[in-house]
Amino acid sequence: MEPNSLQDLLERTFDGINQSLESYAPQLSPRETGIITTLTTGIVKVSGLPGVGFEELLKFPGDLYGIAFNVDPDEVGVVLLGEYWHLHTGDEVERTGRVMDVPVGDSLIGRVITPLGEPLDEKGPVIFTERLPIERPSPAIVDREPVTVPLQTGLKVVDALIPVGRGQRELIMGDRQTGKTAIAIDAIINQHDQNVLCIYCSIGQRAASVAKVVADLREKGAMKYTIVIVTEGNDAPGLNFIAPYAATSIGEYFMEKGKDVLIVYDDLTHHARAYREISLLLRRPPGREAFPGDIFYIHSRLLERSTHLRKELGGGSLTALPIVETEAQNISAYIPTNLISITDGQIYLSPTLFELGVLPAVDVGKSVSRVGGKAQRPAYRSVTGALKLAYSQFEELETFAKFGTRLDEHTRKIIAHGRRIRACLKQPASSPIPLAEQIVVLLALTNGFFDPVPLDRMKEAELALRKTAAELPDEILQRFVSTSPFGEEDRRFILQLAEKVLEPFTEQS
Repeated sequence: MEPNSLQDLLERTFDGINQSLESYAPQLSPRETGIITTLTTGIVKVSGLPGVGFEELLKFPGDLYGIAFNVDPDEVGVVLLGEYWHLHTGDEVERTGRVMDVPVGDSLIGRVITPLGEPLDEKGPVIFTERLPIERPSPAIVDREPVTVPLQTGLKVVDALIPVGRGQRELIMGDRQTGKTAIAIDAIINQHDQNVLCIYCSIGQRAASVAKVVADLREKGAMKYTIVIVTEGNDAPGLNFIAPYAATSIGEYFMEKGKDVLIVYDDLTHHARAYREISLLLRRPPGREAFPGDIFYIHSRLLERSTHLRKELGGGSLTALPIVETEAQNISAYIPTNLISITDGQIYLSPTLFELGVLPAVDVGKSVSRVGGKAQRPAYRSVTGALKLAYSQFEELETFAKFGTRLDEHTRKIIAHGRRIRACLKQPASSPIPLAEQIVVLLALTNGFFDPVPLDRMKEAELALRKTAAELPDEILQRFVSTSPFGEEDRRFILQLAEKVLEPFTEQS
C-alpha cells in the first residue's frame, strides 16, 4: 500500500471517530442526585443536592415529583406532590432544573384535571400547547386598567347590592353549609352567553361534593366554557397547596389572550390549613393559631394576580371569587381578616338567614363591594340606588317591631316595604336571572309597586313581571346594557307595564 493511500485511510478513520464522538457528546449530560434521609407525611428530607434552588422540581422513584421548600446547607426539605407510600430512606432523588409548571391551552376547556394536569374525567390524556410556571409575578400597576365592566352573577341580591366587576376580587365567606359554593356556581352558570371563561378550583373538598358540582355544571351546559381543577381531602398537602396557583396560571393564559376569566377558589381555608401542615412538618416556626408567619403573603401573591389588563396588552381580565369558611360567625378570625384586607369586598352569608329560608342567605349589612359599583350599568345603578338604604332601615326597625311596640303608620310602611324587598331578593339555586328581568323587577320594587301584593303571592307576581321583560322594545333592552343613562320615558313605560301586570296580585283584587 502506498504511503499516500495509507495516510488517506487514517485521516478518514479519524474523521469518522470524531463525527461519532460529536454525535454522542450531546447525549452525555451531568446528573445531580441525592438521597432521601427522612420520610414523613407528605414531606421528605434530601441530602446531596448542593445546587438545588428554591421551589425547584425534584424527581423521585415511581415518577413522583416534589418541590424544594426548605433549602438548608446540609439538606433540602421537599414537599411531595402525590402518593409516597413506595418511597424509602436511601432512595435516589434527581434534580430537574425547572420549577413546577402546569399545562395550558384551549383543549383544557370542558375538562376535569388535577393541578399536575392529569385527567380525572375519562376523556383521555390532556392535550396542551405549552406549560406555564404555577408561580408567576402579578401584573405591574402600569399594566392594569380600572374595573369598569360588570360581571353579572344572575343573583339579584349580589348584582343589585354587592356588584362585582371584571378584574375584581370578591370574597365569599360564611359558616359551613350556608350556600357559599352555590353562589359561586350560580355565577359560573350565568356566564353562558357572556363570553367569560370559568375555572372552578376545588381545594381539599370531599369527592362527593365535587362530583355534585361537576354534575350541576354539566346539567346546565356550563362545562362548555369551564375548567375544573380538583384536589380531594385525602390528597397530599402539597397538591392542595399548589392547586390555586396552577388554576391561576391557566386563567392567566387565557387573560393574556384578551379573554375575560372568572376563577373560583373553593376554598382558601383548606389551602391555609394545607400550608400550615406543610410548614409545621418542615419545622418552620409557628405563629398565630399555629399558622406560619407568611400565610398573608401566600394568599396575597395569589390574589394579586387577578386584574384587568390594559387594551395594549389585550384587555383581558381575571376575576377571583375566593371562598373562606368562618367558625361560629367569627369574621374577625385570622384567615378571614387576612383575606378581607386583600380582596375588594366580601359577600357574607348568615346562618340565621339560612335557617329562616332566606336564600341566598346574604347579610347585606356585613357585605360590601369596594369596586363593583363603578362597573354597574347606568340603568342598573339608577334602579338600585335607594334599595340598600331601604333594606337597612327595614332590618333596624324589624328588630324593634319584634318587641310588640306600637308602630306609627310610616314605620309600618317601611317594614312592609322591607319585607317585600327580602321576599323579592330570594332566589332558588342554579336559577340565575338575566339583566333585563332583574331591572324590571327591581324598578317596580323600589317604586313600591310590590307593596300591595301579599307576601304569599310575591313569587307568583315576580314571575309574571319577569315574563313581560321579553315584551319590551328592543331599543329599551339595548339601553339596559349600554353606557347611556336610563331615560325618564323608559322608566315611565316600564312602571306602567309593571302596574298593569301586578294589579291582579294586589290585596284589593
